[in-house]
Amino acid sequence: MTTPDAATPSNFISTIIKEDIKANKNNGQVVTRFPPEPNGYLHIGHAKSICLNFGLAKDFDGRCHLRFDDTNPSKEEVEYINSIKQDVAWLGFEWGEHLYFASDYFGQLYDYAVELIKRGKAYVCDLDAAKIREYRGTLTEPGKNSPYRDRSVEDSLDLFVRMRDGEFEDGSRVLRAKIDMASGNLNMRDPVLYRISKVAHHRTGDDWCIYPMYDFAHGLSDSIEGITHSICTLEFEDHRPLYDWFLDELEVDCHPQQIEFARLNLSYMVMSKRKLLQLVNGGFMSGWDDPRMPTISGLRRRGYTPESIRNFCERIGVAKRDSVVDIALLEFSIREDLNKRAPRVMGVLNPIKVVIENYPEDLVEELDAINNPEDPGAGTRKIPFSRELYIEKEDFMEDPPKKFFRLAPGREIRLRYGYFITCKDVVKDDSTGEIIELRCSYDPATRGGNSPDGRKVKATLHWVSATHAINAEVRLYDNLFTVENPALQKDGADFKECLNPNSLKVLTSCKLEPSLAGATPGSLFQFERLGYFCVDPVDSNNKSPVFNRTVTLRDTWARIQKGKKK
Repeated sequence: MTTPDAATPSNFISTIIKEDIKANKNNGQVVTRFPPEPNGYLHIGHAKSICLNFGLAKDFDGRCHLRFDDTNPSKEEVEYINSIKQDVAWLGFEWGEHLYFASDYFGQLYDYAVELIKRGKAYVCDLDAAKIREYRGTLTEPGKNSPYRDRSVEDSLDLFVRMRDGEFEDGSRVLRAKIDMASGNLNMRDPVLYRISKVAHHRTGDDWCIYPMYDFAHGLSDSIEGITHSICTLEFEDHRPLYDWFLDELEVDCHPQQIEFARLNLSYMVMSKRKLLQLVNGGFMSGWDDPRMPTISGLRRRGYTPESIRNFCERIGVAKRDSVVDIALLEFSIREDLNKRAPRVMGVLNPIKVVIENYPEDLVEELDAINNPEDPGAGTRKIPFSRELYIEKEDFMEDPPKKFFRLAPGREIRLRYGYFITCKDVVKDDSTGEIIELRCSYDPATRGGNSPDGRKVKATLHWVSATHAINAEVRLYDNLFTVENPALQKDGADFKECLNPNSLKVLTSCKLEPSLAGATPGSLFQFERLGYFCVDPVDSNNKSPVFNRTVTLRDTWARIQKGKKK
């Protein structure tokens, strides 16, 4: 697993662009693009590409286009287009007037296809999909020519026009490039350029019943837009000869340079829209924005900030070889960001009641609490303290082991911002024997958590006033999968078999300090000792707030880095 050095991120593409500018290639211009297919929601892997393409354009005073490669209407939806726009803008990038669609170029792409036929470089083939695969050959065996490969230019032109006019059924004919069926690169073995698909398009409606294949449309769309550097992930490296072949054979004015980089693979996640769609459609996730998903919308709902994701993408750098990045680095990035900005509050997730028997029954004190020790300008707030409080169940043990320093019978601890208390008695349910209440005493001289006689305690606990606490639902998240790389399963096992059954735990009896009443959806907080939390923007309301735990306080990445230095 890759554990990038945060201090030395690499970006070999910047080096290439600097050399191009130095040589005045493309007249010194830099034009990049982010070209998603609108067939799903974007994930954290796309965030890397977004940051790279828009970032390079900014670094070199160029521009970056947002282009939707919408050539497969059977899998594309307007919902996906809108979500992609929202995600790119949320990450902090602007495309301005440079919003494009491959469908903008359907007429020009059709003309390019006709030109290839006229040049004897493309032909209409009547083989069905299964036969095309069979004739294609294998990695060790060359393919064989289609029996339709030697069709005359006139016949192919006639058939292609009739395909365009809707005369033939889906799958009955395709247009193929005429390259080399013996090529060592399978992508060059007469690839399909157009297929018949009588499906309405989200932008062009029923104007077309044939659609260009991705490989054909992608590079030519780059050329039409004047892209200088076509940056894509490593799986397209074998497609580069085909990318160049189309541009060379058509003798276009603009021939972008395709550069491949390693895609982002994150541990305990899958980075495939096809697999993520299975999770959504199969009911394994509540939707594309489920906070367990690696989608940008899921991360946003969970409480990740655009700054944290941009910093994460910068840290991992741009490499030439695929690897898996530890999810701990992503979690480190959000902790680092929220540590500076998130207000501190107190909440009790698994409450047990504490009654301070020597505290006046009708007294309520307002204690001063620091909003964020990392931000002196954040100020303080008042939190109510009363005779009855809640603490975490796990912060008390009736018969504690040696290294348990929290509350126990006869033991004194500190309440954060409050007083020293000592447990005097335990109240249990008569029928179950479960502890339901702790009876304690407090030392009035220790207000603010300090003892005038200098005595020390070994634990400080968070708490909330029982009378003033608000009720809330809290959702705790863990890794989505139980294995580091769920996409690589032995013996063809289904990746869904590795889903973590404990990836979501819902707590419905949580008690939070009253300052959180009416917290705005999307607001971020640190619950002291428990982690960083976000007010769920979908399911929360003023009467019933829902908090998603973004990340725990435990810094796994720091532990990994420390281990590397030993």
